Parts: sequence; structure tokens; C-alpha cells
Amino acid sequence: MSRQSTAAGKLYVVPTPIGNLEDITLRALRILREVDFILAEDTRTTGILLKHYEISTKLISHHKFNEHFTVSNVTRRIEAGENAALVSDAGTPGISDPGYLLVKYCIDADIEVECLPGASALIPAVVAAGLPNDRFCFEGFIPQKKGRQKKFMSLAEESRTMVFYESPHRLVKTLQQCAEYFGEDRRAAVCRELSKVHEEIRRGTVAELLAWYLENDPRGEIVLVVEGKKES
Repeated sequence: MSRQSTAAGKLYVVPTPIGNLEDITLRALRILREVDFILAEDTRTTGILLKHYEISTKLISHHKFNEHFTVSNVTRRIEAGENAALVSDAGTPGISDPGYLLVKYCIDADIEVECLPGASALIPAVVAAGLPNDRFCFEGFIPQKKGRQKKFMSLAEESRTMVFYESPHRLVKTLQQCAEYFGEDRRAAVCRELSKVHEEIRRGTVAELLAWYLENDPRGEIVLVVEGKKES
């Protein structure tokens, strides 16, 4: 896939498994083998995936702490004819992970960007939650401090199913605030460790889930799905 001419290369945005290494497409594996270099959120994490599939493509660190310094160099390399793949630790880059900035730089430089379909914790959680999913809104991570209360207040009248990413040590606090702003009887689902050995989906009212996790420490990666406000 490497070019010897001066034609510009391409940026491939490649989703990677959220847990089970088998959840990667054949096309994604081919791209990862053929590109000139891979931009990884954590080279150690991506290295495990590449080793599993015997892929030896060069890895370059590209994460939220250095992307503002690396995007220009990466863009120049692609403009010069190299092809690059962008991956995150898990799921689709740009969805609560680094990705947007590089994609924007490439588009502004008239570099072709191709995003492969693939793994994301968002969709399986929405489907498995058992809540209405014909319309939903994805809110990503709730602000930890500044703007947190404002975010909950802005969603109090939201009628669509809401989807959040959350860390285990903040889940109880988030459920408490869901009860405060949305109501204790609002239905919800905590989807934990999706696609992994210890996958768990616990469904119930916000009050029921809060009571459970006050007694049982949550662990792992969590997607919280909350029912929207019912129309009166």
C-alpha cells in the first residue's frame, strides 16, 4: 500500500475490540498490516493486539496529551504519500477517545479519511439495555466537577434514552445524581465489561441499581443507559 509517488496517502480510522480480540474485522486486520504506520493511544495496549495477529507495522504514540504536537508531523507524512491507521485502546477513535483533531487536520489538508465500521461499546449497550433505542443521545463521560450539575439539569427533560460512559469509582455518584435529577423510578441499565469474560448487564430502576452498587463495588469499563423522560 506504500506509495513511491508524490500522491498523498490516506488516514484510516480503525476500530479495535473493546475486549474480546476476536471482535475485529478482516478488513481492519488487512489495513493494519498494509499501512506505513499506526497511531496508537497506548502503544502497549495496541501492541498486544498486533502481536496476537502477528502484525509488525510500526507503532507511534498518539494520545490526548501529545496530539496537539504530533498532528502537523503526521499530516505532513500522509501528504508525502504515506498511509496511516489511527486506533484507540478500544472501540472507535474519536468516540470519547482521541481522533477528532487528527481527522479535522487531515480534512483541512484535503487528505482522504476513511473510517472503518467496527467495535464500539455504545451500540451493544443500547441494544442490550432493553430500553427504547429507536432514538437515543450519547453523552459520553459526564464532567467530573465543573459543569457536572449543569449537565444533569440540561438532561432532566430529555425524552430520548441517554447513554453515558462512566468509570467504576464514579458510578455510585452518577446514579445518585440520576435519582436526584431524573427520578428514582427511572429505568436504567449498567453494562459492565462488555464482550469480556466478566460481562455483566444489570437492569432496574435507578434506585435499585444504586442500592446494588452501594453494596457491590463496580469494576471495569462501564456504559450506563438511562431511560428518557416519559411524555405526560
